[in-house]
Amino acid sequence: MASTKDVLKAVKNKTGKSISESSIKKLASGVTANTLKNEAQLRKLVRQVAKMAGVSLSDSAVSDIVRTVKNSNITGGQLERLVKMLHK
Repeated sequence: MASTKDVLKAVKNKTGKSISESSIKKLASGVTANTLKNEAQLRKLVRQVAKMAGVSLSDSAVSDIVRTVKNSNITGGQLERLVKMLHK
């Protein structure tokens, strides 16, 4: 898995927006296993990360990310992977 700094650099390169490591950690600290199991909460989280990255997501893109997260068993401590998906 990419390091936090690699992910933040990739987001900046792709979007032209900087996201601070502290912002990601703050958001990640509120993520629980239930967040990732509850579709409504997961959709909200995806939109929050997209907003931080300055990325506009369609409803279908949000659905794709939610499906990917659910299928990959991402844990609360792996929010970096979610950010990485946004820059693809």
